[in-house]
Amino acid sequence: MSEIKSTVLADIKACMKSGDKARLGVLRLISSAVKQREVDERVETDDAAMISILDKMAKQRRESIEQFTTAGRADLADAEIIELGIIKAYLPAQLSEEEIGAAVDKAVATTGASSVRDMGKVMGILKPELQGKADMSAVSSLVKLKLG
Repeated sequence: MSEIKSTVLADIKACMKSGDKARLGVLRLISSAVKQREVDERVETDDAAMISILDKMAKQRRESIEQFTTAGRADLADAEIIELGIIKAYLPAQLSEEEIGAAVDKAVATTGASSVRDMGKVMGILKPELQGKADMSAVSSLVKLKLG
């Protein structure tokens, strides 16, 4: 069992004992997503898969926050912000913009990319390295900017 998964399960038990219903709900969502993936793919979830699941959930929350804010629904946006904070607690530490920029520069140099057509090669190198440590849509935008 992955270290992140066992931490989530232990935190579920702790939240049940302490009565922290808000946190418990988010942790159950995480656990449900993990179980769904394990059933669908018939594999035991490792830390890399956990990071992928959590990253996807964080991305969904960021998109929801943006949509709710645009629609003037601060109450719903606040709930999503709280969920995002709980999910981020289980992800690796986020990289700074300088570190992301350095990784993008290194990947561009490694692949010899010169135009936006080479973006797939660059992202192929960056995704395994930065998954869970950076917002991949922001990384994608930075790569486009460098190559465009």
